[in-house]
Amino acid sequence: MSQTGDAAQATLVASRALLGVVARSVASALEVVTLPQFRVLVVLTNTGPLRLGALAEHLNANTSTFSRSVDRLVAGGWVRRTPSPDSRREVIIELTASGKALVEEVTDRRRAELAHILGKLSTEEQESVRIALQLLADAAGESSAQELLVLGI
Repeated sequence: MSQTGDAAQATLVASRALLGVVARSVASALEVVTLPQFRVLVVLTNTGPLRLGALAEHLNANTSTFSRSVDRLVAGGWVRRTPSPDSRREVIIELTASGKALVEEVTDRRRAELAHILGKLSTEEQESVRIALQLLADAAGESSAQELLVLGI
């Protein structure tokens, strides 16, 4: 195998390990919300309150059917609807404290597991991982929100 092939194989193995971290970190959240609902919470965490149509657009969803998902999130206490200050016809969707806490819990769990994994490495190895991952991220370019939302990240 070529050096690039070896690096690709090692990256593939590492990506599976990282996907495992992601899956474990989100598992308990999926006991109270669905993955698409969690994606809504992640978007609102990153963007702040959005008009219903803009939120649906971020998630590549049909606004009329998406409204039912938001209804379930409102009923669960994860988000709230508020009238738009700019237009009485528009509705703003915003996270509640519970919705924000759920996303933070998943993020904290993910961060803790990554810290535990990295804690098994020496300081020098951790720095090598940091440099390698930064190089990989730079080469890959920024993933779009749409790409990341598939996994609820």
